[in-house]
Order: sequence, then C-alpha cells, then structure tokens
Amino acid sequence: MREPVDVRRQRILAAVQERGLARVRDLAAELQVSGVTIRRDIEELAQEGKLRRGHGVVSSPLSAQDAQQEAREGGGIRDGDTVAVVVPERHSYLNEALHRARAVFDAAGVRVALHIAPPGPGAERPQVERALADGACGVLLAPRWRSPDAEEADYGWLATLEVPAALMERRPPRGSALHALDSVCSDHWYGAQLAVEHLVRLGHRRLVFATRDDSPTARTLRSALSEIAEAHPLVEKWAWTLSSSRAGTDREPADVADLTTVLREVGATGAVLHGDVEALMLVQQLAENGVRVPENCSVVAYDDVVAGLGTPPLTAVSPPKGAVGQLAAQLLLRRIEDAGEADAQPVQRVELLPRLTVRGSTRSTS
Repeated sequence: MREPVDVRRQRILAAVQERGLARVRDLAAELQVSGVTIRRDIEELAQEGKLRRGHGVVSSPLSAQDAQQEAREGGGIRDGDTVAVVVPERHSYLNEALHRARAVFDAAGVRVALHIAPPGPGAERPQVERALADGACGVLLAPRWRSPDAEEADYGWLATLEVPAALMERRPPRGSALHALDSVCSDHWYGAQLAVEHLVRLGHRRLVFATRDDSPTARTLRSALSEIAEAHPLVEKWAWTLSSSRAGTDREPADVADLTTVLREVGATGAVLHGDVEALMLVQQLAENGVRVPENCSVVAYDDVVAGLGTPPLTAVSPPKGAVGQLAAQLLLRRIEDAGEADAQPVQRVELLPRLTVRGSTRSTS
C-alpha cells in the first residue's frame, strides 16, 4: 500500500530534524521513493518554511544557529554569531586580507568559520552550503573563478543565497546576476598603469608582461597591461606570456615561453611579472641565462607579498590587500545588521587603489 503524502513528508521532517543535515538521495533510498517524488516533497516543505534546501542536501531550520534566521529577518548581529569566509586553497595573496577581515569580525564579537575551497570549478558552492547548514549568518567570499565560464556558472546560486554575502577581490561585470552584491576589490587597471608608467619614465620603451592566468585578478591584469601598452605613445613594442606553468586555466597544461627568449625577441629592457613567487623565480632564471636585473632588464613585480625579499629586492605594485579584507568585512557586518530593513544601506561596489614601492630591480636606461 502506498504511503500517504502527508505521512511521508512527516517522516522526511523527522529524519532531517534528527540529523540536522541530510542528503536528498539518502532520503529517497530510505523512503523508497523516486528522486522526482523526494524533490517534490522537499520543494513543498521548503516553501512552507519547514526545510532549507541546499545543493543535494536539506537541513532543518531548527538545526541552524538562530542568528541565521534573525539575519534574514533583520535581527542583526549577536555576540557569538558565525560568519563563513570562503577562499581558495593555497592563495597567499589573500592572507593579509583574511587577517584584517578577521580583526573586524573579532571586534564585533563574531566568530569566523574559515572554509578552504579545493581546486576545480564550482568548489565554493559545497563549502557555502555546509556553512549555511552550520548556521552562518553571513558569507564573505573570494571565489577562485579560474575562467569566465567558471565565474558565470556560480552567479545563479550566489544570487539566491538566503543570508547576506560580500565579495572580496572579486568584481562581477555590470548587468550580471551579482552586480548588486557588495564587493570590495583592488583597482588592478590602476596598478597596471603604475607599473607601465614607472618603466616608461625610466626610459624603457620595449616591455614584456608575464602574468598568471588563473583568477579574475590575473585576467584583469593581463587585459589592463595590454590595453595600456597598446595605447601608450612611448611604448614601441610589447609582448605577453604566462608567468608560470601552474598559471594556466582548467584546460592545462599551458605552455610557458622562456622569458629570456621573449625579452630578446622583443628587444625589451623592462618587464612586469605577476605574481611575486613567479617574479622571483623568473629573475633567477634570467640570471642563469646571463640577463642581470636591473642592469640588463628592469623588473616590476605585481602583488608585493614577498617581492621585497628577492635579490635584488623587487620593485612592486602592492594592491591594498589588508584594506580590501577590512572593508569587505565591515560591509558584510553592516549588511547583516540591515537585513530586512526598509532603509538598509545601498549596495557598494568599492575599488581601492594599489601603490608602487620602488626597490632595487628597476633603473634608468640612461
């Protein structure tokens, strides 16, 4: 005899409330119903506010922190509430941003739950859903987004999060589903301009750009350097190459041209290298090939995480990493406080300007 719908749904609720979080396919197997049936039941229960849906999972509102519900209803922040911070695996560039963001959350009495997204497209979504199931009242994200396709694939679910969210060092394009999401990032176009103008003022007219190609920052930087060099009246010739074999898209392996060869082909006396670790390694390779920095080639690194530790210390563009994390955390806290309020603060898309630190790797051509 077929089980009545209301009885089956009560069993679903009981199972989810007991566990806190349950996989949809497990529930279907236990109740011996099809995937279509279980999803229909979950949809109805979610619309009634009795369940919370995730990607392949469901949870009970009773299992999450009360703060999460209050955040959605304008309840503000309570001491001990949790904010999820989701960042890519092995991303040293974000360390300073994370440190400053945590200081803001600590001062507000908010606990930080750090979630590390492994490599691969869509890796952030399971981390966010796990954080929400654990009761996070807000999410601060820096998705890897190695390619435009991977970035766009995340827009749909990020735009429908049930708690306030803010992006750190990420800037979705105008008109996208995430256009109206709080975001704070560095103005990498301005950073690229600082690097090019510094080399041009020193008399360098032929340049090579070597950048990573595995994040929105890398894509923006490559585009900016190309645009600026192409339009600059004093730049006679320029070329671009990858700065590392690890810096390709998800369609790796990617070929990396020998920087010494590219410099000689262009006749370049200046180079902008992204990021710091890649820049230090490339300077070592240049030395092994008889190209001395800055005597034969002036080098500007981009990121300024460890550039000052090189031999010679590298002139570098330094994005305001700490300030990005600090302001992003402040915006997220304000959004949580304002949730559900008619006079909530308008969405902010903030860009902060990098600065150039001149060290021993650049010199005049004269």
